[in-house]
Amino acid sequence: MPAAHGTTAATAPTESRGTTSIPAQVVARIAEQVASEVPHIGSDAGGVLGVGARRDFASRPSAECDLYGSTAVLRLDVGVDFPAPLAPALTALREHVHERVEHLTGLEVGRLDVKISWLNPATRGRRTLR
Repeated sequence: MPAAHGTTAATAPTESRGTTSIPAQVVARIAEQVASEVPHIGSDAGGVLGVGARRDFASRPSAECDLYGSTAVLRLDVGVDFPAPLAPALTALREHVHERVEHLTGLEVGRLDVKISWLNPATRGRRTLR
């Protein structure tokens, strides 16, 4: 449909095309998905009082988001493979989530807090002490 003054919506100046808003819950779901793409990162402990816990690496971590204008403040709750080095794993997680959320949403990630709710041991059996 032609816009005012003989221009079409596609050729109208960007600033006159309106705005796009993304709800905080959608940004949180995006953060969950991109966090699950990082090696050694899995779902949070989940559940209520341990009932219905989803401690696995087939599920996504959980995320919360608050929006302040065009700035997103993210909180992630994750599980981490162990004995993977925690510092490099968390650095990779932060960098990946920061970069991908900004790219996919156009928002600035101002803060990213990460809570490790459980460690996923490489072996399930108990070792004996010597």
